[in-house]
Amino acid sequence: MMDKIFKAYDIRAVYGDALTEPVAWKVGYAVGSHLKSARGDGAGAVVVSRDMRPSSPSLCDALARGIRAAGPDVIDLGMADTSMMYFAINHLGAMGGVQTTASHNPIEYNGFKISREQARPVGADTGLREIQEIAEGLDSAEKPAVGGYEQRDLWDAYRKHIRGFLTPLKRPMRLVIDASNGMAGAMIPRVFDDVENLEIIALNFEITGTFVHEPNPLVPENMVPTQQAVREHGAALGACFDGDADRCIIVDDRGETIGCDHLTALLAEHFTALDQTNPATHGKPTIVYDLRSSKVVKETVEALDATPMRSRVGHVFMKAAMRDAGAVFGGELSGHFYFRGNYYTDSGAIALASVLSVLGQQQAGLSEVIAPLRKYPQSGEINFRVEDKAGVMAGLKARYGSRADVDELDGVTIDAFDAEGWWFNVRPSNTEPLLRLNAEARDQAKLDALMAELTPQIGEPAVGH
Repeated sequence: MMDKIFKAYDIRAVYGDALTEPVAWKVGYAVGSHLKSARGDGAGAVVVSRDMRPSSPSLCDALARGIRAAGPDVIDLGMADTSMMYFAINHLGAMGGVQTTASHNPIEYNGFKISREQARPVGADTGLREIQEIAEGLDSAEKPAVGGYEQRDLWDAYRKHIRGFLTPLKRPMRLVIDASNGMAGAMIPRVFDDVENLEIIALNFEITGTFVHEPNPLVPENMVPTQQAVREHGAALGACFDGDADRCIIVDDRGETIGCDHLTALLAEHFTALDQTNPATHGKPTIVYDLRSSKVVKETVEALDATPMRSRVGHVFMKAAMRDAGAVFGGELSGHFYFRGNYYTDSGAIALASVLSVLGQQQAGLSEVIAPLRKYPQSGEINFRVEDKAGVMAGLKARYGSRADVDELDGVTIDAFDAEGWWFNVRPSNTEPLLRLNAEARDQAKLDALMAELTPQIGEPAVGH
């Protein structure tokens, strides 16, 4: 049963099927045991919080009972966005935390995102396998609680933390926000309610236990309400959040969705400038970006006299790269943005505050500001159904290796940008027989030619992915 719910980076399944309250108790006990052992001295509490799904209260309660049975105290934040849990772990000096959420998945799903002290992520290679082994070894009977239990309201402290990233706006701005019937509907009014010069047009803020559209802003049709509302209200920008509000996708004043790599390039200048005015920092600031990003990110960071750092895809790898480099800022194509001032973790709220800070200092529209960064045509991520993933990637290396730079940081990246004006990355899915392609070129003709040559070598695009 446990192997059905434990994934590479979190725990997730359909509620009532593989994921039930008794299973949640076992996960809690395993998490409590693991975090207590990892802490060494066993000191500190475990923070728990939950999203707005109908199954979240009972699952979070069972999880908390399991943690307490293993020994640690529990501090319950109640209903909160995932980034608030990261804040709370650090604010309270906790040994770790667990958010009950299924993020962008349909309403019938739920799960757990687990963090260690300092909000370091727990993935398959950083403790999740050990947690699964402990959970699998438990019998069906609940053990009595040992640790204490306390409810804590941290909204005032969290609001102060987020608002610390917001520079006062020098001009009136109208902002459309689609909360996707998720945690942004609870967070936005508490954090951004009285920002001077900011008018918020709220979409899908109601927490009803259902979704008007699935809470995944990476799916283009889910961005349509934000795009339409920006055009209808003449807004300066729009933002659409996922279910647990740790991801934020931005729309410009023309209603066009901004690629997260282009947004990373834009915010790199903002955070590089902030870092250079900080006397506590030494040397060049570092900006981390996921390796699928446009070449314009590296070019922009280097032009700022900062250090660009490519990372593997995924929050576990991005956070590790951020922390290892002491990076001031990082961005991922999935809509996760990472901040040194936020304990090297991601925050949809801080991403929004940062974009508002940049835009609020100038009269130019966001479409005008972002236009120079939309420099090179891109394929977007295309999935291919492939049984022999390793074989296809080996074939690509053999074919292009003599005319391009090749690296295997994540999948295989073939880079002939300087010589021929194109590059691409192909990554295997962790769980499915899929290869994921991202390509970019100096102009559309080069991209079209590359895609015509490349696509037959990989296979047929996977419908529905």
